[in-house]
Amino acid sequence: MTGCAKRCKQGLVKFASTLHKLVTGTLIKDKADDDLEMTIVCHRPEGLDQLQAQTNFSKRELQVLYRGFKNECPSGVVNEETFKQIYSQFFPHGDASTYAHYLFNAFDTGNTGSIKFEDFVTALSILLRGSVTEKLQWTFNLYDINRDGYINKEEMTDIVRAIYDMMGKYTYPVLKTDAPKQHVDAFFQKMDKNRDGVVTLDEFILSCQEDENIMRSLQLFENVI
Repeated sequence: MTGCAKRCKQGLVKFASTLHKLVTGTLIKDKADDDLEMTIVCHRPEGLDQLQAQTNFSKRELQVLYRGFKNECPSGVVNEETFKQIYSQFFPHGDASTYAHYLFNAFDTGNTGSIKFEDFVTALSILLRGSVTEKLQWTFNLYDINRDGYINKEEMTDIVRAIYDMMGKYTYPVLKTDAPKQHVDAFFQKMDKNRDGVVTLDEFILSCQEDENIMRSLQLFENVI
């Protein structure tokens, strides 16, 4: 493994740890011992002025974020396998691979197969400093796996089951096998206003804003970013 690739892996671990700490308030210890080969793809991000206009970060904040990202990861991008390896270190008692796949796709808005610095800071801006509506729109896109503009029961079940798998048996020692289905059925009972079998963005946002329990339940994914 090249020194550049290894340094990029270590830097991404630090970046993910910082992201996790910012969202949850928890300091995560780096574990960058395992080597992971990755393709080095040179990528130069958009101008900071443009990113500043597109996010809720100041130019100074973007400079600091980019300097650290560039110094530790010269390639400027991270692929899905690297992302899964990094993410799994935060959840040693469970299987985070499936949820990491869905989360990777939510970050990879351009469907390019890689996450760039712009993708990270755009999502981070929404999750940390976005409005309630913006955060719910991002969450909706996470659940809308096939990106058709609707959430069906199968998609929500897949996401919820992936979260349960990731958290592991130590977090949910008495979790029943049908818990994800019950969780999803309860969501759809409240969200699917017109009973057409799918949840639209408007239904999703309205239901979440009306019900504090749903809002708390939907925060589960933020705790594992």
